[in-house]
Amino acid sequence: MARGTTTTGTVRRVSGAGSDFANHCMELLAPLGPVLARRMFGGFGLYVDGLFLAIISRDELYLKADATSQPRYVDAGCEPFRYSKTGKDGQEAVASLNYFRPPEDTLESPALMLPWGRLAMESALRSVNAKPKASTAKKSAGTTAAPRTDRKEKPVTAAAAPMVKRSPGAGRATARRKAGG
Repeated sequence: MARGTTTTGTVRRVSGAGSDFANHCMELLAPLGPVLARRMFGGFGLYVDGLFLAIISRDELYLKADATSQPRYVDAGCEPFRYSKTGKDGQEAVASLNYFRPPEDTLESPALMLPWGRLAMESALRSVNAKPKASTAKKSAGTTAAPRTDRKEKPVTAAAAPMVKRSPGAGRATARRKAGG
């Protein structure tokens, strides 16, 4: 368990600056599943069941959104997460991410936060499922692909061969037996 954290039910409490609000938000999202807070960028990232679901920045909670859920946040008058960034040309610009503040009254109880938490969870699941899976070089069983023959094998030289580390004294017993002693 990480230093400065304790486990209570499905919430892993945090300590330090900003932790009171972070712990409150974790309690609000606890009905969705196990909640974990990680420090990032001067705030916190909240994970529910391993899915990145929310950002806490300057004691404000922002829930994950996507193209499907964004209209619900906008219709409810929720503000998007915005931050300042410096472009390559040195100019300051305001950037926005797909995270929105939930309505103020939802911060009062887990029951009020639950529909918004579910909306964020659905967005996180869509995001994870939309990412392509890492491909592997293995072919599935039953393929008729011919093996590649256009590769040239490099000869292994003593300089290119990996060094094998042995413990001190390894091989001495074998050497003694061969020497007859």
